[in-house]
Amino acid sequence: MRKLTPSLHAAAFIGLCLSLPAAATEQEGCPGLIASREALISRAALGQDEAGLTFLGHATFLIETPQGVRIATDYSDGTRPPVTPDVATMNKAHSTHFSYRPDPAIKHVLRGWNPAGGPAVHDLTVRDVRIRNISTNIRSYGGATEYDGNSIFVFETAHLCIAHLGHLHHTLSPEHLKRLGRIDVLLVPVDGGYTLETFDMMEVLRSINAPLMVPMHFFGPPTLNRFLTSAREHFPIEFSKTAAIRLSRATLPTSPKVLVLPEH
Repeated sequence: MRKLTPSLHAAAFIGLCLSLPAAATEQEGCPGLIASREALISRAALGQDEAGLTFLGHATFLIETPQGVRIATDYSDGTRPPVTPDVATMNKAHSTHFSYRPDPAIKHVLRGWNPAGGPAVHDLTVRDVRIRNISTNIRSYGGATEYDGNSIFVFETAHLCIAHLGHLHHTLSPEHLKRLGRIDVLLVPVDGGYTLETFDMMEVLRSINAPLMVPMHFFGPPTLNRFLTSAREHFPIEFSKTAAIRLSRATLPTSPKVLVLPEH
């Protein structure tokens, strides 16, 4: 993938921001941009009602809060942000979703499973973000059900609720949906096989009904396009030119939409 200089990346990203609906309150610019995997993030100020979201690849996103908290989802040895996050969430199904050796400088490492057995339980606040989880099951390599091996992590910041489905292997019960509550931005695995089959994933998307849905966990254009073909029957599809976007309640779509971010 061609690397962009900071100025070109910023220009592309500003163009995306201008294409979004105008916010009801004053916005203070775009979030931090990543010029390359080796570079540090050059952060511009986020407004108090804005969060930054960057797709780093596979199932890993970098979420940034107005007070500068950085969260890496499904942090693994293969996909890490170019800066040390304050919080890393991980899931168990495959080694591409967790790390045996997370950076010791990470203050909070949240595993989506409980090594001692039973569900993992997380509910903590780090400055201006609350992070909680809803436990789900996974298929073991032998095909049996491994209870509580995955977590849906929910990040509440800037008046937004962002949910990462992790390595979801089944549809959601009314109890799952009740615990999730209102979700504004949904990060969705769309491979259609390693996680949830596409038909069942559509059921999950319709049941959560988030205004903005961002695909992840795809293995090149054929896998992504297979998901998008099915998704177009239910939702409009848009493509971002940049892996980094800013989020706010004021600029959320008025009806559910899928936004495809390129891998950084």
